[in-house]
Amino acid sequence: MENYNALVACSLIFLVFVQYVLGLSARAELPPGPNGLPFLGNLLQIGPKPHRSLAKLAEQYGPLFAIRLGRVTNVVVSSAEMAEEVFRKYDAEFSGRAVPDAVAGGLQNHDLALPWISIGDQWRTIRRALSVYLTNPKKLDMLQGLRLKVVKQMVEHVKEISERGQVVNIGRLAFATALNQMSNTCFSTDVAHFNSDEDGSEFQNAVKTIMKVDGKMNFADYFPWLKIFDPQGIRRDAKAAYSWLDQLCEKFIIERLKHRESNFSPHGDLLDSFLDFRQENLVYFDLKHIKVLLMDLFIAGTDTNSSTIEWAMTELIQNPSIMQKLREELTHRIAEKGSLEEAEILEIPYLQSVLKETMRLHLVSPFLLPHKTVTNVKFKGYTIPKNTPIIINAWAIARDSNSWENPTDFTPERFLSSEIDYKGRYFSFLPFGSGRRICPGIRLAERVMSLMLLSLVAQFDWNLPNNMSLKDLDMDDTFGVTSQKATPLLLIPTTRNDQQPLKKQDKTDW
Repeated sequence: MENYNALVACSLIFLVFVQYVLGLSARAELPPGPNGLPFLGNLLQIGPKPHRSLAKLAEQYGPLFAIRLGRVTNVVVSSAEMAEEVFRKYDAEFSGRAVPDAVAGGLQNHDLALPWISIGDQWRTIRRALSVYLTNPKKLDMLQGLRLKVVKQMVEHVKEISERGQVVNIGRLAFATALNQMSNTCFSTDVAHFNSDEDGSEFQNAVKTIMKVDGKMNFADYFPWLKIFDPQGIRRDAKAAYSWLDQLCEKFIIERLKHRESNFSPHGDLLDSFLDFRQENLVYFDLKHIKVLLMDLFIAGTDTNSSTIEWAMTELIQNPSIMQKLREELTHRIAEKGSLEEAEILEIPYLQSVLKETMRLHLVSPFLLPHKTVTNVKFKGYTIPKNTPIIINAWAIARDSNSWENPTDFTPERFLSSEIDYKGRYFSFLPFGSGRRICPGIRLAERVMSLMLLSLVAQFDWNLPNNMSLKDLDMDDTFGVTSQKATPLLLIPTTRNDQQPLKKQDKTDW
């Protein structure tokens, strides 16, 4: 028996040794990187904030390095130069998606979801539907009255809070605003009410859970044999959150189909447009595509926008001189015009600079959604095998001193004399990604965020509660698909005056 146990032990040691040697051999043609432990790889070097950990490793191993997390070898890109190589020269080769187990196990029909679907006819059809019915400038102009209506509801709610001398949870306020903007766009109805903490909370919990678990370090992603055990409960939590959204969107679709069958007047919203588009594209755009796409829009269009607004307000409170400069610009523009169209808001230089600087310093997605090689790639003298996950550390790129002067300072002025935008052409600044996988909702996001931030700054003064000082303001973040404030921003509003900076709109002509 002792000889048998010794033989088993020796065999296991030999297998671990062989795997380690084979791992070293496989890395021979990959970019350099830190040596890892047998079995675990470099997992112990990655803490709760991987964007910061990988940025530190890039300082030692360079802007392109390989790292082994469990059984999975990843290649990390951490500079604008390397990102430009990826997106300009090898965009097709790096266009695959490494789908997290939280998504694969939690989202029904995840292979139809725009963020995760493979490049092909279905992907192109979905992108075309968004381009025609949501994100082209003409359609955005048609829908501006709807966005304005929701923002005015937000302003009235904050005025009521101001009269009572209470605090505003900026993140929650921005989330409810973004949520209603999206729900009106999709379904012609509000799903949250500003005067109730309960309404919309289930929605917010579902979206925030998805953003948290999809970006969480999941051992099942690094040791595939763990997937059936779900040791951290990530798949379970993801499935619950995705199922809640799935049922909600399905309910709206079923109700709308009954409405159309009864020959009632169409709502003319996004759901109606998608159902019409479906009649012409039954193969690549059926009801399953519509439901998953609606879920994508709610997830991408709420938490990301509200997080950016919360960070923007945090930085403005932390930097009173910048707040004052922005308010003076807004006051001047409003006095000059009387009131502003949505398109005019996009032309206010300092407002747009504040938003850009917020997105640079507090990237909505510290990592771009994980790319994957679709073939073997010869890249910068190395060989990257097919199906290798590629981590684009956009957070590190946005704080690279080779691209940005004083990169950790909040300095909107850096964008005033710069042509840099966030549309994927400037590789030192990638808040929405780049290449064929770039986020299709850029134009909508910039309008939503500009409208919210202008209204909060132009119509209210803001103070920290309980005699807090600026040094007590928590600037820490949490890691997930989106970068959240670790501590919610709570502020006391004071209504400045009765001026209406936004031009009244007639009822939207859908």
